[in-house]
Amino acid sequence: MDTMRRGLAAPGWAMIDIGTATVGVAERDALGTSARVAAWPPYNLARVLAITDTELARLDEQASRFRDDSEISAVHRTPGEVHILSEGLAEAIAVALAAARWTGGLVDPTVGSALELLGYDRDFAAIRNGGAMPPAPARVPGWASVRLDGRCLRLTAGSRLDLGATAKGLGSDRAASAAAAAITGGGVLVSLGGDIAVAGEAPTGGWPVLVADEQVPVSADSGSGRAGQVPEPSAGQVVRLAAGALATSSIMCRQWRRGDHMLHHIVDPRTGMSAAGPWRTVSVAAATCAEANAASTAAIVAGDRAVAWLSGQGLPARLVGRDGSVRFVAGWPQADGGLVEAPQACRMPAGGRTA
Repeated sequence: MDTMRRGLAAPGWAMIDIGTATVGVAERDALGTSARVAAWPPYNLARVLAITDTELARLDEQASRFRDDSEISAVHRTPGEVHILSEGLAEAIAVALAAARWTGGLVDPTVGSALELLGYDRDFAAIRNGGAMPPAPARVPGWASVRLDGRCLRLTAGSRLDLGATAKGLGSDRAASAAAAAITGGGVLVSLGGDIAVAGEAPTGGWPVLVADEQVPVSADSGSGRAGQVPEPSAGQVVRLAAGALATSSIMCRQWRRGDHMLHHIVDPRTGMSAAGPWRTVSVAAATCAEANAASTAAIVAGDRAVAWLSGQGLPARLVGRDGSVRFVAGWPQADGGLVEAPQACRMPAGGRTA
């Protein structure tokens, strides 16, 4: 065991004791949130962490709007409307466009300028409260203004993309898939800020996950707080996930104040303002984490229509109202310890490229 633990001391990763020797768990900061990785048997963890590091670094270099040296920042700086992308960024934008089409525009990657206008123009840890509320924002350019043909992107001048509604989920999907392919036997769980993908064989009964306003996989204590969290989050619910993915979107984790307005990072593309619906947290199970992430974000924006939309899609979901009330949709278990059965087939159309 001592030898195994020494081998798992990967730079930046902290081992997490979850009270069992059958699963190895580690956590570190990544992509402006926390990454948590679990593997069983635990001797697989070192390999899984190395692969996760590679995948997260690649996604950050491709799609972070907070890095001046990222590929998407270079796109925003480059004059002209036509850009040739790497395969990785093209995939990330294609997934974002697929999510926009699937949700009828409730999730839209062209909210970048709206977020910056509201003050979310840097890594969230660096955002400061205060300052005047900006003028009433205009409707965002809209996902239909974006053209993606293979690796060729056509972007309306002045448009700024934000892939936050799908990129973390895509990162979890990429890392879990690559890690599971590299090990023999067992399984992996990868969580980015509570957006979880699992691959390979799950432990008996499924991976335990705490779903709450501040979601933490595997263990109830994340060991870290985040700026902007409001007091008294919901108690949460422990569920089990054997396959697929689970994502949580919440207005509680990233909040800041401008004038008399408390803002959050989930923008309604129809108004350019923080979504004002009745839900403070939505958790959704789906075939992929990118799909689950898109659905949970869309539900926050959809407001009163969220329950009907999720039910129509057959996506198990747990919705927490601003008053703390909880709704369960499409077979989400009501009791602690229940198994969340994620759909095996994607509801979100593949691709997302437009001509």
